[in-house]
Amino acid sequence: MAGRGTGPDFVEALARGLDILACFDVDHRRLSLSEVAANAGLARPTARRLLKTLEELGFVRSVDGAFEPTPRVLSLGMAYIASQGMWDIARPHLQELVASTGESSSMAQLDGSDIVYVARVSVPKLIALRVEIGTRFPAVPTSQGKVLLAALPPDELAVALAVPSRSALPPYIGRSSQHLHEELIQVRARGWALADEELAPGVRSIAVPVRDGAGVVRAAMNVTVHAAETSTQLLLREHLPKLLHTAGEVSAEWALWQSRPHVEVKPGSQQRA
Repeated sequence: MAGRGTGPDFVEALARGLDILACFDVDHRRLSLSEVAANAGLARPTARRLLKTLEELGFVRSVDGAFEPTPRVLSLGMAYIASQGMWDIARPHLQELVASTGESSSMAQLDGSDIVYVARVSVPKLIALRVEIGTRFPAVPTSQGKVLLAALPPDELAVALAVPSRSALPPYIGRSSQHLHEELIQVRARGWALADEELAPGVRSIAVPVRDGAGVVRAAMNVTVHAAETSTQLLLREHLPKLLHTAGEVSAEWALWQSRPHVEVKPGSQQRA
């Protein structure tokens, strides 16, 4: 993983440390030194020094000869989410949507060719894939990914799709580039996207865009159902209107939040007249 930078200011040690943190996910909560070294593409001594450094900083801990991330890792991602104001704004609306539909709902943003979940309210149902804040999936087979990809200009879309997926799932090869292009045109025109058991068997979802004050699509919000319980027709007829309404409310409040007159003053500081 390391050694991808080419600029004169690229710090490879930092990149390697981030590569180590990226080795851990919901299916790999605890890894041995050898596993970390192999997954990060590092020599064992290098991986050990980096793990020990991360341990001293409080980002990982050693347990029974293996390593696992600590809750402090959340601070790296939550700082970004908090800076956008997304979670505070979206949470009550997602909760109302879930109470109305009885189905899980999430928000995600695009990162290369993947989507990353930044907000979620779930219900206890048996779905093939487990989703948490920070979960990463390939964008193409997801409803949220289609919405986010459809919002990109052609040149940015090509760049995004060229980035290798960092999801734990196998690479998605279910459709041709022409098919994807045609589908994204439809998504852009109608304002929503459907993923019908494309990401995993039994997982059916619909997603719509969430926009900022300038009307730019910054995130996507979805409703996920079990395909055996909820038909596509019911998803479109009953859940889509509620989802569109909720995304509209979040977009409106996000725009207001962005335009707020807000200045933070550190305790003890004084402003000069």
